[in-house]
Amino acid sequence: MVPALATTTIFTFIWTWNDFFSALIYLTDPNMFTVPLALRSFMDSQSGTNWGSLFAMSVVSLLPVFVVFLFGQRFLIKGIATTGIK
Repeated sequence: MVPALATTTIFTFIWTWNDFFSALIYLTDPNMFTVPLALRSFMDSQSGTNWGSLFAMSVVSLLPVFVVFLFGQRFLIKGIATTGIK
């Protein structure tokens, strides 16, 4: 049961880490913005966008997801492999 729960935990973490619309609805204070909202605040339709900072922040925001995937990869593979066996 551990691989299935670990797989669910990894998918839930990735889903909530990348969630944009829920945070957009509920958060109004820029100090409380999540990572996707902060990335969106770098883009400006009126003036130029600082693409270097935007891409650097994108890479930094991917690091936690990548680390969780690396540490949970063996559980993820076991969880996916055992769900299809009857």
